[in-house]
Amino acid sequence: MPSTLLRTSALRSMLRTSAASVPKRAALASTSFVRGKATLPDLPYDYGALEPAISGKIMELHHSKHHNTYVTSLNAASEKMEEARGKNDVQAQIALQPLINFHGGGHVNHTLFWENLAPKSSGGGEPPTGTLAKAIDESYGSLDAMKEKFNAALAGIQGSGWAWLVQDTQTGNVLIKTYANQDAVVGQFRPLLGIDAWEHAYYLQYQNRKAEYFNAVWDVVNWKAAEKRLQ
Repeated sequence: MPSTLLRTSALRSMLRTSAASVPKRAALASTSFVRGKATLPDLPYDYGALEPAISGKIMELHHSKHHNTYVTSLNAASEKMEEARGKNDVQAQIALQPLINFHGGGHVNHTLFWENLAPKSSGGGEPPTGTLAKAIDESYGSLDAMKEKFNAALAGIQGSGWAWLVQDTQTGNVLIKTYANQDAVVGQFRPLLGIDAWEHAYYLQYQNRKAEYFNAVWDVVNWKAAEKRLQ
């Protein structure tokens, strides 16, 4: 099966199972579906709760506009895909796969991203503990060393994309990987912690000083959510 078909299949599986696999409001209401449709998850914190690291205006636009567009577009593409399947129109299904990958990935990535953030009053910025802390030390020597390499990976993204701390499901090790555009973490790797490097995630506040955003976001990272994803 071509890699695009494998990626699309894995993404559909992630979309179907995400609502069941994440405890509701552990850090965010999980990716939810109404009659088979994706819905925009609510945030468990106010838009301004992450300031000064991330401004309330950015959070409002990012969540209510950008993420909502991925949800709307994913549902529209999914409906067309079902129609194409009903007609056994293979060409139409192939043509729709990039839209499913992009908007589905945008929906999944942002849902995980909101979970990865928390106000300082709720533990945002507190370092990881236990198994995750040990895994980071084994792979990178220390949390600070991991952050340095993570920020370098973010800065190295050309155009738009994400950097993720992932777990290799075959070895159990944690490592940093970057993904272009809205490609989702699927297959061999399990997403633990993701940082959005798209301009809409920081430009309103930091303009072209994206390195400042990459440094500031660690002040509101919710490591407890990442710890829950580690297996």
